[in-house]
Amino acid sequence: MKPLYSAILSATLLLSACAVAQSTSQTQYTPIPTLQAPAPGYVFPQRQTLSFDVDWRVFTAGTAVFHLEQQGTEQKITATADTVGGTNMLFPVIDKFQAAFDTHTGCSNGFSKQLQEGPRKVNSDLTFNYQAGKQTQFEKNMVKGTSKTLTASIPACVTDSLSAIFYAASQPLVVGQEVRFPLADSMRTVTVVMKVEAKEEIKTPAGTFQTIRVQPTAAEGIVKNRGNIWIWYTDDARHIPVQIRARLFWGTITFHLKSVESK
Repeated sequence: MKPLYSAILSATLLLSACAVAQSTSQTQYTPIPTLQAPAPGYVFPQRQTLSFDVDWRVFTAGTAVFHLEQQGTEQKITATADTVGGTNMLFPVIDKFQAAFDTHTGCSNGFSKQLQEGPRKVNSDLTFNYQAGKQTQFEKNMVKGTSKTLTASIPACVTDSLSAIFYAASQPLVVGQEVRFPLADSMRTVTVVMKVEAKEEIKTPAGTFQTIRVQPTAAEGIVKNRGNIWIWYTDDARHIPVQIRARLFWGTITFHLKSVESK
């Protein structure tokens, strides 16, 4: 049961899965695309908090909160995922993620995570040196007291697993078209394809929204061959994510927007 509960509420999997979803059947090499700057006129929120209920099957198993705040030209994002109720008794999860990207270019400035999942406690920091073309990840096991540092190459500009959700919102989302961008994932760079599928009306605890349904896919990454991911963005200039669904081999989990606050 440990892997199941961890996967249900670990934002590590879901946040990454939002940007690096199912594998395609193609195996041939395709060039890594250039990260396009946010669309002219798109306005990132100065301060915004998005709270979600996380459902698995027929019950609410946890909560997730995304907090966005601008500091100059940098958009900072903090995300937390916590178990609730019986799930918290069986396998408690308290995860925190932080990222930041440049609002002019879309380039990620770094990504960090602090994971507390049952007895497991791991901290990780991912930094990007675009001039040197390198990404560096420092990871420390807080229980064992061990650490490791990994390096890998990156293009001149990438996004990360958390920033990607909000970077994608800055791009034109036109039904029938795709948005492609490079994402730093597990010490490699993968091409993410956001397929803009359809417009839908979605009901959440925060209200009813007219939305655009987007399916992220990638030919490789940490969730390769594990299922399908969809994100529903509001069909307006803001493109707020109001619902996220991961249909994985062991079941389906859904993030339902509970509230939006400008604080």
